[in-house]
Amino acid sequence: MLESIFQDLLQNPHYLLMPLVAGFVGYITKVLALEMMFKPLEFVGIKPPYLGWQGIIPATAGKMAGRATDLLVGRLFTLEELMGRLDPKRMVKELEYPIKEVSEQLVNEVGSRYMFNYWTPLPNIVKHQVVKRIQKKLPGVMEELWDEIRKNPSEYLDVKHMLVSNLVKDKRLLNEIFKNIGAKEFVFFRNAGFWFGFALGFIQLACWLVWHKAWLLPVFGGFVGLFSDWIALQMLFRPLLPTKILGFTIQGKFIARQKEVARDYAELIAKELMTPENILLEVLRGPSSDRLIQLVEEQVEKAGKEQLGVAHPLVKLAMGSKKYDEMRDYLIERVVEWMPEVSDKIGDYAEDALDINNTVVQRMDLLTPEEFEGMLRPAFKENEKVVVLAGAVLGFIIGELQVHMML
Repeated sequence: MLESIFQDLLQNPHYLLMPLVAGFVGYITKVLALEMMFKPLEFVGIKPPYLGWQGIIPATAGKMAGRATDLLVGRLFTLEELMGRLDPKRMVKELEYPIKEVSEQLVNEVGSRYMFNYWTPLPNIVKHQVVKRIQKKLPGVMEELWDEIRKNPSEYLDVKHMLVSNLVKDKRLLNEIFKNIGAKEFVFFRNAGFWFGFALGFIQLACWLVWHKAWLLPVFGGFVGLFSDWIALQMLFRPLLPTKILGFTIQGKFIARQKEVARDYAELIAKELMTPENILLEVLRGPSSDRLIQLVEEQVEKAGKEQLGVAHPLVKLAMGSKKYDEMRDYLIERVVEWMPEVSDKIGDYAEDALDINNTVVQRMDLLTPEEFEGMLRPAFKENEKVVVLAGAVLGFIIGELQVHMML
């Protein structure tokens, strides 16, 4: 029998390519698995999703961001701790000049758009006085507001909403976060697929030489795609603790790099998500925006009474709640447009004071392997079976093509 197998190999030397083809199957199915994790950003196919696909990470952006937030705020730091690092007087000092610069234009816009009957009859000199009054009172209102935020941050800042909304809005950013922190692991993932496939290819070759059954090639191709996908995914996170096997110490690739991954993760969180600009915008969209509107209301109404001699009702009641909400949204929209300029002024101080990067790195170092896995594994666990099955299908197809090469 060995002699006939040897003769078969001499007559068909291309059989020796089987391990290489199996290695290719293992590699290409890993490339497919990674592509399926990140692409496409939006669902492509027939909705409801009876037939189609969206990248696993973009599709679960909200869920994953929620999990990350639960870990960040609570396990790594508290909101009270974070906001307590900001000095209200220093915040006001940093914000006072840029806000003073835009306040005159903002008051004029809001007055003429939403308080026309109150604002338009006022002489220009009185309008100027109103703006001056508002500018004079702004620092005190802002300092009180920041002091309240420090004492009750959860009432003014919804961190979960901030992180989730930014990541859901910018799925490309979420992809980049996982691509960056997992760059080394993804190289291992692809390479491991090749070597697993290559090793299994020798078994495939032996079976082919013994039986010469056409069904062997697609079956082995499917098995290589399925098994290599599954084992490579497991090796990213298992074993959780360093374990000796045949004299070698092994540990899940992500887990073994906890300190390095923590550093990359913290840097991305600090630079892209927990930024002073995002925090200010979230505060602005909360109940604090009513404080700014209230200040404008009071001063315009006061000027109207003094100049027109009419006891005007409260602006909110006079306008109606719908109009008032429109004014509030417009005020936020305009301030958002100026936010890059404002955040540039406050950015350096807030980043230094919050010290999010170092805080996250230090606290993540204290996470147990189980907690660390819980932060990253959902990105891979979600729809993991679909990815593995897709690898098996692709391997089967390549195996079927291989049949035509062998026969």
